[in-house]
Amino acid sequence: MILIGTSGFSYEDWKGEFYPAGISSKDMLSFYCRVFPTVEINSTYYAVPSRSSIEEMARKTPSDFKFTVKAHKDITHSERASNKTLRALLTSIEPLKDAGKLGCVIAQYPWSFKPSNSARMRLAELSEIMNDIPTVVEFRNSAWGVEETIELLRELGLGFCCVDGPELKELMPRMCAASSNIGYVRFHGRNTQNWWIHEKTWERYDYLYTEDELAEWIPKITALSDKTEFLYVFFNNHYRGKSAQNARILARMLSIPVIEMPKPDQPSLFI
Repeated sequence: MILIGTSGFSYEDWKGEFYPAGISSKDMLSFYCRVFPTVEINSTYYAVPSRSSIEEMARKTPSDFKFTVKAHKDITHSERASNKTLRALLTSIEPLKDAGKLGCVIAQYPWSFKPSNSARMRLAELSEIMNDIPTVVEFRNSAWGVEETIELLRELGLGFCCVDGPELKELMPRMCAASSNIGYVRFHGRNTQNWWIHEKTWERYDYLYTEDELAEWIPKITALSDKTEFLYVFFNNHYRGKSAQNARILARMLSIPVIEMPKPDQPSLFI
């Protein structure tokens, strides 16, 4: 099953682009889930949400909707992963698991996280603590772009995140692989010039994929879906709703039904 969505959904600059101009923040998820079957929650990288806020997300979405949850930065970006933070996160997202709406947790490690014995130990610790929670790992450093990485994750019961980003030798290559029954692809945009040097974070993700660029992934995504039970595809090029636009284009290219939307400047049913 291929599920296509975006990395995050609550963006002010999507108003008038993807969302109706006058929509309130509390109605964004209800609108979003009419269009996409899945979403990647990114806010959990910065703060562990309250259980009640997650319960509300579960309540607002259809029974077959799937969430993936980004691991908190204390877990992936600290020299020693915070087990306390991880347990707090797992407790907060229990309502998604109970509702059958938790696809997996996505643990994105920084570029500074390179292959080493200590790095492999951290991955083993993550696997042990996650236990029965499906978990996918995203690497940023190109040193992980080898077959041994897939074998390591497979041994640990962790999934592998395929990435599409700028063609920079220090970043992960656009390799296509799966190490568990969950496939995962993240499109970050190909903003080579602004990836490392930018004034605002959004400049890195201000990129709209062409159909020719997306076409490169059609055979890869098809192959991944044959190897996995669920394949999550998320667009993170979120500036001014470009991710939502590309997600819909890719769905059409894969012959996945796409919901026709009202134009953003038309009145919303939720206002």
